[in-house]
Amino acid sequence: MTSPAASLTDLAVAAAIAAAQVILDVYARPIHAIAKSDGSPVTEADAAAEAVIIEHLHASGLPILGEESVAAGIVPVLGEAYFVVDPLDGTKEFIKRNGEFTVNIGLVEHGVPTMGVVLVPVTGEVFVGDRNGAWTARVIDGVISERRTIAVGWLPRLRIVASRSHGHEALEKLCRTLDVESDVSVGSSLKFCLLARGDAQLYPRFTPTCEWDTAAGQAVLEAAGGAVVTLDGAPMRYGKHELGFLNPYFVAAASLELAQRAAAEMQSLLG
Repeated sequence: MTSPAASLTDLAVAAAIAAAQVILDVYARPIHAIAKSDGSPVTEADAAAEAVIIEHLHASGLPILGEESVAAGIVPVLGEAYFVVDPLDGTKEFIKRNGEFTVNIGLVEHGVPTMGVVLVPVTGEVFVGDRNGAWTARVIDGVISERRTIAVGWLPRLRIVASRSHGHEALEKLCRTLDVESDVSVGSSLKFCLLARGDAQLYPRFTPTCEWDTAAGQAVLEAAGGAVVTLDGAPMRYGKHELGFLNPYFVAAASLELAQRAAAEMQSLLG
């Protein structure tokens, strides 16, 4: 018998696949973007993808916290369990047509992301994490194929997913302190996914994010054996309605020990 948790994962995967198709339909046409109240860009693909995701997830009966819904002033009563949706994470990448944008669907329970789906519409690559572990696969004609388990991994020297040239000045100091070998720059929530499959070990975040930017990726990484902590070394929590669902600075890493060590260094560097 399929467990409720597995059913929610399957539901989220199906919703992400449907949203990716809507996004690709828009991607194939000239893209028209407008600026939201915070200055960030939004396209017709954002709203259309979120509508499709909400339609799919509605069957769960759980509240849905969606980026575009929140922007429109629609914030549900969340309760102990709810979905967090970023229908198009990396709208700037979408507009640039560099392919580095994702569909993010996370499940938060008691303030903790416990399931996440991150799908890359252009390549069909999907990353999934829940209580049963983490896996990646490719979506071909709407069907999951080439599924394989993933887990965090270690290299002789650390790799970081961040851009030294575009990051906070403290990032360069952090790289020296932790003897980071190289940095790998990718857009959107793919940073968490690179850690989850062992391509890098550290993702420090010195700039603002919202809960829908991180919930799915955090769930994938933690299911693969990694950790995400805020600069005080505590797990990053969700449901911060009073803060507009803004996250504090954080560190994602291949282990809790590395995450807490890097968080302490960041705290020191930022004064």
